[in-house]
Amino acid sequence: MSYYFAQPQYFWLLLLVPLLLVGYGLVRAGQRRRIRKLGDEALVRELMPSRSVSKGWVRMVLYALAFFCFVIGLARPLIGAKLQERKTKGAEVMIVLDVFNSMLAQDYSPNRLERAKLSISRLVDKLKDDRIGMVVFAGRAFVQLPITTDYVSAKMFLSSISTESVPVQGTAIGDAIHTAIRSFSAQSEKSRAIIVITDGENHEDDPVAAAKDAADMGIIVYTIGVGSTQGQPIPMGGELLKDRNGEIVVTRLDEETLQEIARAGGGAYVHAGNDEFGLNPIIEDIRRMEDEEFTSQVFEEYEEQYMYFFGAALLLFVIEMLIGRRRSRKHLFDKKI
Repeated sequence: MSYYFAQPQYFWLLLLVPLLLVGYGLVRAGQRRRIRKLGDEALVRELMPSRSVSKGWVRMVLYALAFFCFVIGLARPLIGAKLQERKTKGAEVMIVLDVFNSMLAQDYSPNRLERAKLSISRLVDKLKDDRIGMVVFAGRAFVQLPITTDYVSAKMFLSSISTESVPVQGTAIGDAIHTAIRSFSAQSEKSRAIIVITDGENHEDDPVAAAKDAADMGIIVYTIGVGSTQGQPIPMGGELLKDRNGEIVVTRLDEETLQEIARAGGGAYVHAGNDEFGLNPIIEDIRRMEDEEFTSQVFEEYEEQYMYFFGAALLLFVIEMLIGRRRSRKHLFDKKI
């Protein structure tokens, strides 16, 4: 049995619970100071027989407990009912995405990077049992998403990618390919592919040698060229990017390098278009590979528990309101005369 909270960000609200109790204590302390100014505290209490000190604290504690239960309910507690071994068949695909500033060029709508992200998102929607991972790179490469079949998380991580995802600018395609090689799971040996999406410009290492290393390990490397050979300026901060001499920087697609990478990696090169970006034919090629069987431990069922905490919160709120603020005039053991 495993416990899981679907929306744990609401736990920050629990910080208000001690603040409620401390705040109420400060208010009561202020009231006592004002009473002392009127005269003797014990005498003032005798003049106010209906006022109950204990009931105030009881109500506040009940209110704090009710708020606590309400917050736990908001966090959506779940209980995993079954831990099962799940077996799937498919391929493992690492998407390697360029996030260098040149990917902001607008020869695609709205720009190269956003058009690539849209195409990857559509690809994820078509996946079934294949595993997918993502590496982003500029001057350095980082794993954005480890290899997974959690397509919801894949799209969430994809949406957060920008040119600021990698602080070091440049185009280290070779480093990105080596990072992708290391990111495949230990279960995968045959059906593995790397898809490099880049304009191929300003490469800082030896991407062709990296692609050959991948091919030697049985990993096929595909490349998708994004951009135009004629070149486009790079919009940044409402202006066009300029070099040190004040000249407008123009980014051009380096098809020759990307073709060499694909040849060395045993894959194919595709020039991305606005209508057909190039991922679909590559995925069709990958699906013709021999499927591998993957095993993972997953919870097949989760039971929602939030309604119990909301019910407890409602009950405590009702009790808190019914208690009232004044002392009860009748006592259980009062004698009738």
